[in-house]
Amino acid sequence: MNIAHRLKFPAARGHDLGQDEAYFYIHEGGEDVCVRFHDYDEIYKRPKLYEQLFYDRLQCSSPEVVGRILAEAMADNGASLSELRVLDLGAGNGMMGEELKTRGVARLVGADIIPEARDAAYRDRPHVYDDYYVADFGALDESTREELESWHFDCLTSVAALGFGDIPPHVFLAAMRLVKDDGWLAFNIKETFLDHDETSGFSRFIRELIFSKYIDVHHLLRYRHRLSMEGVPLYYYALIARKKAQIPADYLKR
Repeated sequence: MNIAHRLKFPAARGHDLGQDEAYFYIHEGGEDVCVRFHDYDEIYKRPKLYEQLFYDRLQCSSPEVVGRILAEAMADNGASLSELRVLDLGAGNGMMGEELKTRGVARLVGADIIPEARDAAYRDRPHVYDDYYVADFGALDESTREELESWHFDCLTSVAALGFGDIPPHVFLAAMRLVKDDGWLAFNIKETFLDHDETSGFSRFIRELIFSKYIDVHHLLRYRHRLSMEGVPLYYYALIARKKAQIPADYLKR
């Protein structure tokens, strides 16, 4: 199903906004409707809008890049994606899941906090995920936690979802704790999140984790994530690591 939405970016003054503040207009019902880039519920309700905005218009490359370097890191360690049981956190409508499925992962479970993401994934990519959870990983009930643990995940992926408040540190930590020791972690973050003058809680958490005893970084790659509205490259880091030991539940409080 090919759907082309009529999109328009704001005037130049809108280009000064941060990634989490940026917005665009979609022409519907004879009028221009304003939608923020991070209004994912509104974007996912419209078939193929996410792809048209971020992948066709803004040339997002992150699923391919993260999937490729995860496969390369595993191959360097004598392993293969086809052996993995993956939890895809912040899965959205399944762009990263589709990349992983194409690479032959054994089991793939999606997770997001809004039902519109799951609905879009099942609508647009019905055969990608073996299951899909709509849940707040920072406040899982016991039944959902046990169900997730029963998947025995040995890989966590999270692409274009970390930082900006979309997935806060305690949620990412809870997801990492579901991955068994020696399992893989594959995610991306905005390049500034690794700067020492970046003071957000998420940035501090990631920097401390990289140098901790709990993970072993195998690959760290700076690359062009996508373009901004005015065509300026936005750079991210893709990080592939192996979980060496269980991260304490109270790690963020220390």
